[in-house]
Amino acid sequence: MLDLNNIAKEVFEIESKEIANLSSLLTDDFKNAVNEIVQCSGKFIICGMGKSGLIGKKIAATLASTGTPSFFLHPGEAYHGDLGMIEKNDIILLISNSGETDEVLKIIPFLQTQGNITISMSGNPSSTLAQNTTYHLNIAVQKEACPLQLAPTSSTTATLVMGDAIAVALMKLRDFKDENFAKFHPGGSLGRRLLTKVENVMKKENLPICDENTNIKHIISTITDGKSGLVVIMDDNKIKGIITDGDIRRAMETKENNFFSLIAKDLMSKNPKTISKDAKLTTASDIMSENKINSLLVVDENDIFIGIVQMYDLGI
Repeated sequence: MLDLNNIAKEVFEIESKEIANLSSLLTDDFKNAVNEIVQCSGKFIICGMGKSGLIGKKIAATLASTGTPSFFLHPGEAYHGDLGMIEKNDIILLISNSGETDEVLKIIPFLQTQGNITISMSGNPSSTLAQNTTYHLNIAVQKEACPLQLAPTSSTTATLVMGDAIAVALMKLRDFKDENFAKFHPGGSLGRRLLTKVENVMKKENLPICDENTNIKHIISTITDGKSGLVVIMDDNKIKGIITDGDIRRAMETKENNFFSLIAKDLMSKNPKTISKDAKLTTASDIMSENKINSLLVVDENDIFIGIVQMYDLGI
């Protein structure tokens, strides 16, 4: 019987070795091509046939979502009328593992006549494609993961990784940040965390508040009614501390003899973590993770306590 897990491991090993080998194939064409793209006033158009085209679509999508105007153009459609989508100030990436794909090569004369900067990805630096483009990125692999050495496997992975390298290099050159990323990803949990402010999700009604002299019974009752697992200790509209249900349980174990005589100031943790109502959910998530807590007290521009935001509010 075939050991399917071993087959998977073999694929991982073969493809990881081929990806690691890409570093040795890099030339100045990579950095020169990336510098051309970052200075380009037009679009970065990706073109490829078959499996290379499918990978090209993903590369274009990654670029478009990370600050580089980009789209995929099918070479067959391009040759039959869609070349009009390519303007003189556009840069074209042509992908062909062999470097001899007819549909891709057919559009090169138009690009050369129009004066477009061209970048090619192929596994053969001596191919027709490589020799007729401005820059060439070598994605050669020694072994496909396919046991027949027929289906593109390692080669398509290498193509994808080279595309990711371009995208990441461009992001760093542009100092592309999460706020920029959010503009292109407004939907889903990712966009929600990057765009939504704390005040949009915080609890602001029935806030659990006590003063420093509140007795333990009333503290427990307030925590229960507040349904946030904590109570905020206030004095003259200022936050003095916080008591969590965990603090209560620990006090029951360590201060069993005088537990029911305790008051808020005996239990509270001073200087609890706060966050501005205008902060993004990603900021709240980072603070909670760094401090290993699941709640933050929300304050306004005057540092007045106005709400509570908890980890489950962040949609993570």
